[in-house]
Amino acid sequence: MAPESVGPMATCHVVAMPSAGRGHINPMMNLCKLLASRSHHILVTFVVTEEWLGFIGSDPKPDNIRFRTIPNVLPSELVRAANMAAFIEATMTKMEEPFERILDRLETPATIIVADGLLSWAVEVGNRRNIPVASLWPIPASMYSLIYHFDLLVQNGHFPVDLSERGEERVEYIPGLSPIRLADLPTIFHVEDKQGLLKAFHMISKVPKSQYLLFSSIYELESPVVDALQLKFPIPIYSVGPLIPYFNLEHPTSHTIASQTDHDYLIWLDSQPQSSVLYVSMGSFLSVSSDQMEEIVAGLRDSGVRCLRVARDKASRSKEACGSSGMVVPWCDQLKVLCHSSVGGFWTHCGWNSTMEGVFAGVPFLTLPLLYDQTLISKFIVEDWKIGWKVKKNGEIDKLVTREEIAELVQTFMNLENPGRKEMMTRVREIREICRRAIEKGGSFESNIDAFVKDIFT
Repeated sequence: MAPESVGPMATCHVVAMPSAGRGHINPMMNLCKLLASRSHHILVTFVVTEEWLGFIGSDPKPDNIRFRTIPNVLPSELVRAANMAAFIEATMTKMEEPFERILDRLETPATIIVADGLLSWAVEVGNRRNIPVASLWPIPASMYSLIYHFDLLVQNGHFPVDLSERGEERVEYIPGLSPIRLADLPTIFHVEDKQGLLKAFHMISKVPKSQYLLFSSIYELESPVVDALQLKFPIPIYSVGPLIPYFNLEHPTSHTIASQTDHDYLIWLDSQPQSSVLYVSMGSFLSVSSDQMEEIVAGLRDSGVRCLRVARDKASRSKEACGSSGMVVPWCDQLKVLCHSSVGGFWTHCGWNSTMEGVFAGVPFLTLPLLYDQTLISKFIVEDWKIGWKVKKNGEIDKLVTREEIAELVQTFMNLENPGRKEMMTRVREIREICRRAIEKGGSFESNIDAFVKDIFT
């Protein structure tokens, strides 16, 4: 991954500005590492809040990536889930001025700004300063297209969505998108309050004024949607996914001699039978209700299935929360865990980055989406790609799933002799190969990232 030292020879200066959340910072950093590895003539300045520098500042990175900081947008970004509206408002109003001050102080002028799509003001900053902007959206291209084509939902009487009576109706008119139930539309379309949608419209309205549109998506998995969008956009669209740290797997470290605190879970996985462990992680941000979490914990314990679960709260991390056949940790190297031979399934909230990691690793999914694009991604996994099962049945979005239902589902899902699982695993391997081919030499990711680098050098 590490190119030669940049020094004064850098001829292309990429200034990266992610939104202040792990689901945005991680794909942006992975993109920057991949760009930096392309040439020692690429210098990357990665701009984060002071708080996030504390989280990621010591992580390994190429020599031609450096950090710059801006003040925190909220007193603590860790509480953004409870203050989502305030957090989004802060990212849209409080980051622009300090970012411009960084641009003013750069020793090497910026060649291009790569900005998170949520930070629409970055496009205006680039236009004022005559700096090209690439808008990176760490979401499915299909999610972007649904917002872009919102007028079609209105014209067809599908907004606001009435899930109580019309949830099973299907939207079949979004260019390139496979038919989707109203109940599986992103939750931003399920509410009467239009403030979230108005902000989303504002964000995507700035994209045509940028010079490039980037999606952290594997082209082959969303090619009809990407191609349909490209017909409507005057700027190049590049699918540069999966933006996951697969390149770190090429240089493994021996966890047997590493920190015991960091790698207890890997040692535990080494001692488990092949494909016997269900990995459970519902993201670092949102969470299910406390009642539902209680049922999940009890159901996993009662199933008797080996389980590695990531839990943030101390109560959920107690030994009693996983039983004798499991392990609970506050954090883990997720991609390394998913690629471990003992892991046979992934219970996920359907975050896009987590989904791409599961696809890369080639594991089947149990899906329990919470908000935003996660319902759409669950639909991809279960209906389109056929590599997973839903924890909640169709039409039961608000229903509590009981511990008995969870225990039975998990036992069936992790039964390697189950015919349904065997059929699903055939598709899992097919989708994994699509992902692996994309990042091979000559694959869609390699072709797109090289084309993007060529563009920014000219």
